Amino acid sequence: MRPLSPGSTPTNRWVPRPFQALSLVVGLWLFGSGEAMLVEAEFGNSPWTVFAQGIATHTPLSIGVMVNIISALVLLLWIPLRQRPGLGTVASVPLVGISLDVSLWLIPPAGSLLARVGLCLAGILVVALGSGLYLRCGLGPGPRDGLMTGIARVSGWPLGASRALIEVIVLAVGWMLGGVAGVGTLLFAGLIGPCVNIFVRWQGSAPADHL
Repeated sequence: MRPLSPGSTPTNRWVPRPFQALSLVVGLWLFGSGEAMLVEAEFGNSPWTVFAQGIATHTPLSIGVMVNIISALVLLLWIPLRQRPGLGTVASVPLVGISLDVSLWLIPPAGSLLARVGLCLAGILVVALGSGLYLRCGLGPGPRDGLMTGIARVSGWPLGASRALIEVIVLAVGWMLGGVAGVGTLLFAGLIGPCVNIFVRWQGSAPADHL
């Protein structure tokens, strides 16, 4: 069997090569860290983090723990959609939330407006880099990505429409519950797609069922 190069994708979603496993862990950790930067910037979070933050404000749980709970519940929706999970799918459930909480503890408060703007933009880039790393691994889409691609496949809707509908719903619910949405949320929505595409193309292509 020809050995895999660092940029290649394993065919088995449950048995990664060492480089893919490392990229997966680093990518998911960066994803959570980038989300924490957006939270600390206080300009508005990504839609799913707004949702998690909104629910968390009514419980004794942290944002990271709530992110993990939501991810686990979203995985249950994969069953009727017949989505195929992988090691990356399962690993994302605990790692992203843990990284988010740890990073919130480590990142110092951004005092000035300029520091907050920088933290917001850096957070978007870090989320994009982390997304590119874990998408390129080919070890299964994350719970939320799989939900969007599954709904698009079953319903026949365009992927963009499925993603937009779901994210608008979770954003609205999260905001009404007390999650922080604002200009940072708009910047995230406008920049995350192009930034992820840049990082994915830099590393290679991603599997078709990964966003």
